Amino acid sequence: MGIRENTFYEGGPHVGDLIINILLGFTVICLPLTVGAIVRAIWLRYRITDRRISITGGWMGNDRTDIIYGEIVKIAKIPRGIGLWGDIVVTLRDKSRLEMRAVPRFREIYDYMAERVADKTGKSVEAITAQ
Repeated sequence: MGIRENTFYEGGPHVGDLIINILLGFTVICLPLTVGAIVRAIWLRYRITDRRISITGGWMGNDRTDIIYGEIVKIAKIPRGIGLWGDIVVTLRDKSRLEMRAVPRFREIYDYMAERVADKTGKSVEAITAQ
């Protein structure tokens, strides 16, 4: 029997990101943003559990990244779409960063992730988010 994981969130990017970028796509200058939003909507999936963060994405959804909470040293959130969705940036011990774009319920997910990191590292949530 494997180790149990409780899933907090599983799904793709916020649909509002796709809608806004399609509307912006009517201007030629924003076409790259529209293509990026379409690719995210089709192939990007987030899975946040009590043990790790898994992101499946890339072309045709072939890339997968798994991060355990003990490797995270800092988390930042950036609201977008008038605050309906946002981006979350996770900084790891090796100074690399992982950007999670157009995350729905990003405030709840951010708080959940910060609590898991605090549990694993023994640091306070404020220390993790304010570095």
